[in-house]
Amino acid sequence: MNILVTGGAGFIGSALIRYLINETDHHVLNLDKLTYAGNLESLASVDNSPRYQFSQIDICEQTAVEACFEAFQPDLIMHLAAESHVDRSIDGPADFIQTNIVGTYSLLEAARKYWLSLEEKKKETFKFHHISTDEVYGDLGETGLFTENTAYDPSSPYSASKASSDHLVRTWHRTFGLPVLLTNCSNNYGPYHFPEKLIPLVILNALEGKDLPIYGDGSQIRDWLFVEDHARALYKVVTEGTVGETYNIGGFNERKNIEVVKTICSILDEEVALKPNGIDKFEQLITFVKDRPGHDVRYAIDATKIEQQLGWHPAETFETGIKKTVQWFLANQSWCNRVQDGSYQRDRLGL
Repeated sequence: MNILVTGGAGFIGSALIRYLINETDHHVLNLDKLTYAGNLESLASVDNSPRYQFSQIDICEQTAVEACFEAFQPDLIMHLAAESHVDRSIDGPADFIQTNIVGTYSLLEAARKYWLSLEEKKKETFKFHHISTDEVYGDLGETGLFTENTAYDPSSPYSASKASSDHLVRTWHRTFGLPVLLTNCSNNYGPYHFPEKLIPLVILNALEGKDLPIYGDGSQIRDWLFVEDHARALYKVVTEGTVGETYNIGGFNERKNIEVVKTICSILDEEVALKPNGIDKFEQLITFVKDRPGHDVRYAIDATKIEQQLGWHPAETFETGIKKTVQWFLANQSWCNRVQDGSYQRDRLGL
């Protein structure tokens, strides 16, 4: 099959493409605008594969996208292209509205036009898979889990833009018949994670002896999903899922932010003999800072549906996944240096 992936140079998108090239025999076209968080170096291991190709395109450029569809003839579209950082959405919502809403609309229209042009047999097997986030559901509270039927209640410009794109995708299915699938995932972590997110930020700051900023008191709870487990889940959904359905993908790993940071510090204590700035333990670098505006307290995914219907379950526990992640960053610090091109230097955003 031919699988077109949008946003394939991003964190989750690159993990998905590495999985598709290394674990399947499909041909993959990566469409990516290459914004600050898009990095082709994350795909260096598959770049020479005859089954992989890349095209630098903004999904808002519908004519260019249509030309790619015509040339590549995708059987499946996996849409991950998005602006994804909450703090950045607070500083500048416009990019999130443009990419996540307008871009998804443009992509849907290009996909619908292409789908309608297909011969009947290919038309019946074509699918458009939209990859989204659990943040569309808003703040969960102290108990319960997000299910596929949880009402949307986004709290940030980022989550509102993703909620809007989810609604557009469902509408293109209900109104126009476009065969779609949706997934909403919990917080991803793992190798190649752009260092503006909590886990890589903490690792890199710690290694340099910088403060480890914790929003508020660090009691916010997230469900953590190892990115390679997520890639497997996405492939399961697009190949075996039921058209029109939504699947929540979670890691079964709820942790308070402060617990995550302390766990990273503990692993670094074991892995790094020479500590920076004369400290004895990395926990000494933890600093509590003013909380993010509109910061949701808890997210947690109920992944029962994908587990029962498609047989997917994460292979990594948080303990095994976070250790692999820390060790990867320790072994790949040159990658971290190269991806930071000056647009982001681990300074705080979203104030």
